[in-house]
Amino acid sequence: MRRLFTALADLCAVVVFAFIGRMNHDEGLTLQGVFSTAWPFVLGGAIGWSLAYLYAHMRADHGSPYPFRPERVVPDGVLIWVGAVAVGMVLRHQFHQGVAFSFIIVATIVLGLFLLGWRAARVTALRRRAVTA
Repeated sequence: MRRLFTALADLCAVVVFAFIGRMNHDEGLTLQGVFSTAWPFVLGGAIGWSLAYLYAHMRADHGSPYPFRPERVVPDGVLIWVGAVAVGMVLRHQFHQGVAFSFIIVATIVLGLFLLGWRAARVTALRRRAVTA
């Protein structure tokens, strides 16, 4: 259940990113438009999830107890973020959707805030709850 929540939170983060971007550039807020903006980053995030999963299992194979926990900020969240941005930009370039340097910077920062931010807020909330309990 925790992984499902994490996957849905990441999907929502990317869709909100696409929605805000389209809204700020007056590109129209149709379902098709938001999908066309979001899909490269959603696919990149899925590849980032795969990388985080592989990383966890490679470490476990070498004797380190390292379960796959995509809700963690480091390293799982960072791998998911990097995958979303890197693969998303490559796909946007391949499908002629535009990858201006300024867009790469903005997407990296905003997706980092969205994909890592909710994870950091979760950790903070859990720590506060543990202290007050």
